[in-house]
Amino acid sequence: MPKKVAVIGAGNVGASCAQYLAERNIADIVMVDIVEGTPQGKALDLTEAAPVRGYDAFIEGTNDYAAIGGSELVIMTAGLPRKPGMSREDLLKTNASIVSDVAKNIKQYAPDAYVLVVSNPLDIMTYHMQKETGFEYHKVFGQAGVLDSIRFRTFLAMEIGVSSQDIQTLVLGGHGDTMVPLLRFTTVNGIPIQHFIKADRLKEIADRTRVGGGEIVKLLKTGSAYYAPAAATVQMAEAVLLGRRRLIPMSAHLTGQYGIDDLYIGVPCMLGAGGVEEIVELDLLSEELQSLQESARVYKESLSLLGYADASLKAV
Repeated sequence: MPKKVAVIGAGNVGASCAQYLAERNIADIVMVDIVEGTPQGKALDLTEAAPVRGYDAFIEGTNDYAAIGGSELVIMTAGLPRKPGMSREDLLKTNASIVSDVAKNIKQYAPDAYVLVVSNPLDIMTYHMQKETGFEYHKVFGQAGVLDSIRFRTFLAMEIGVSSQDIQTLVLGGHGDTMVPLLRFTTVNGIPIQHFIKADRLKEIADRTRVGGGEIVKLLKTGSAYYAPAAATVQMAEAVLLGRRRLIPMSAHLTGQYGIDDLYIGVPCMLGAGGVEEIVELDLLSEELQSLQESARVYKESLSLLGYADASLKAV
């Protein structure tokens, strides 16, 4: 029996995830959305592309959550962007309400699934998804550092004039302005990045990475990024579905690692058939650790807006 993936939300990110998954030929796909006709139409469109694109995956679109039954992995992309006049707290509570509804349906129809959260604000929504589903921590995780890292790799490759595939890096911390690019762990096929780019220019590229999503929002004016977020998400999905055990920077639940407890934040993890199989604790420099913990403080404050007691969060 083929593997099955449920994609919640048939917007640009969700539909792109479905497309990239289909082209990998590793799972059948069901897209769920509350808007009637949208998931059905996009699923049919993707199915009609199969003869040319060379995939055989079964793709279904529906408004009925019962269709996610039997899914090994649920990818959560649903959520609203921040609109003019909407406060940060309003956005948090609106998307948290959406996550709560999805979590209820995952518990009912796909209780054995792993859950990969893409919805923003990502680290907060991943924490909320875990609390609402009650699933074990290793089964609920968020797509964060993967996207930030591929953006950083892209900008570095553009600067040097080299294939982005030759650049390796790690970006930790929250998925947002407080992310922490680790220059010590950034190389071009093993050669330290400092050999190619001077320190002041590296800082500028790291700063661009921190606002990489916002840069695209400004350019599009009526939307946000979806190709790169979907590509990063599918890389994580492959690690789980194929048991590849990839070392990936991602939003995972910490229990004291890096001095952070009971918080989801971006750290390097081994991701495989068992979900988050290991959290890799690097020996960070004091300034790197301070930046990561400062990122944790920001998300700790955001969680309090959703009513999670400060006493349960011990980021230090």
